[in-house]
Amino acid sequence: MRLLNRVALITGGTSGIGEATALLFAEEGASVTVTGRNEERGQSVAERILADGRNSIFIPTDVSRLDECRRAVDGTIKAFGRLDILFNNAGVFYPHTALDCSEEEWDMQIDINLKGTFLMSKAALPYMIQQGNGVIINNSSGWGMDGGDSAVAYCASKGGVVLLTKAMAIDHGRQGIRVNCICPGDVDTPMLPEDARMRGQRWEDYLAGCKNRPMGRIGMPEEIAKAALFLASDDSSFMTGASLVVDGGGIAD
Repeated sequence: MRLLNRVALITGGTSGIGEATALLFAEEGASVTVTGRNEERGQSVAERILADGRNSIFIPTDVSRLDECRRAVDGTIKAFGRLDILFNNAGVFYPHTALDCSEEEWDMQIDINLKGTFLMSKAALPYMIQQGNGVIINNSSGWGMDGGDSAVAYCASKGGVVLLTKAMAIDHGRQGIRVNCICPGDVDTPMLPEDARMRGQRWEDYLAGCKNRPMGRIGMPEEIAKAALFLASDDSSFMTGASLVVDGGGIAD
């Protein structure tokens, strides 16, 4: 019960890493607001938490719009009275080089992955500062630190998240706010087979390529959720501005 009596807001909480984190945070005692754009899936995650006797609500949210970010934060405060943890997890990915990445795809990835992290943090910070404490966790990527092929907009957006994390940690540390980010590698979420499809690869061949990495496999959403739990809890009380790589050795290889 490392998050007992705390309140968490998780963006992109309708599937994958966000869903796994919402369920784990609730299991550890938190009341959880799930946000996302798929209302059916979001309600389903919230209902699973409620069925286990924990508190949860779903608020449909487009993180690229400040008014919707503020509505999600205000809705969380109204429902639970406070906001202790923000997990900026919402993200999108399209595999293209600078030559074939359209302006629309560039804008979408920057708007959701980077601007969305900024806007949701902007909406949450005043409440956390007023409380005198809070935790913000940003979901970046191994490719936000090391780069990757045919992912120019994604790498730019996730690299921005790493430095946005450091900047916010510096600005708000003395106000009791810790800001860290997670840098996952390939994880078994709906985004991964879609990446394979857009690259014209068979899923089996895509997975086979992952076996060449140190741990010889892709990660599971629950493994990233455990890293988020560590950063959300007092176990990481002396950490801020850090980038926690959880990638099975992908960057080390």
